[in-house]
Amino acid sequence: MSSSVNFWNRSAARYARRPIADQNAYLKKIDLTQNYFHSEMDVLEFGCGTGSTALIHAPKVRSYLATDASARMIEIARERLAKKHADNLTFQVASIDDLQQRQQTFDAVLGLNILHLLRDPKSAIEKVFGMLKPGGVFISNTACLQDTRAHLKPVALVASLLRVAPYVKFLSRKELETNLESVGFQIQYRWVPENSRDVYFLIATKPT
Repeated sequence: MSSSVNFWNRSAARYARRPIADQNAYLKKIDLTQNYFHSEMDVLEFGCGTGSTALIHAPKVRSYLATDASARMIEIARERLAKKHADNLTFQVASIDDLQQRQQTFDAVLGLNILHLLRDPKSAIEKVFGMLKPGGVFISNTACLQDTRAHLKPVALVASLLRVAPYVKFLSRKELETNLESVGFQIQYRWVPENSRDVYFLIATKPT
């Protein structure tokens, strides 16, 4: 098990209690995402954490598979699901590599607050492209710290090595867009919230 997964297992309970930092931006991202949903869609969310966003989105689609590499995160998500009784929502422990090997396809894939926590986000984007049906949509929300906090890169590296923080990839917005477009995605929407400038919200589609 990787040190990052261990970190999130240890931090899951605290993460679940943490309030949303920018509530207005979060609600806008929910609305923007659901504009692409319809009742016949099969949706995947990877890196779902404790499942809060999945529980909001699942009623809008046919099926919703939400996954995370942290078993403790998924345990908390399932506890939340038990109180909601959303029959079309499934929480599973799985990484993006596990998901690719299943050869399932989806109408939409969500990667929210996850790409910057991966050592090879471009590889993950390639896997997402392969899992999407033609015309499918990929919605991502990514901390692009190379643009806003590049001076913290050495600190983040040391914290990761000491296992007091997860690994963080310092992406730029340009690099993230390039990674998406290089595998064939067409970017439909870009947004940097005014009160959370680290975040880059993107909606991209796979050509039909």
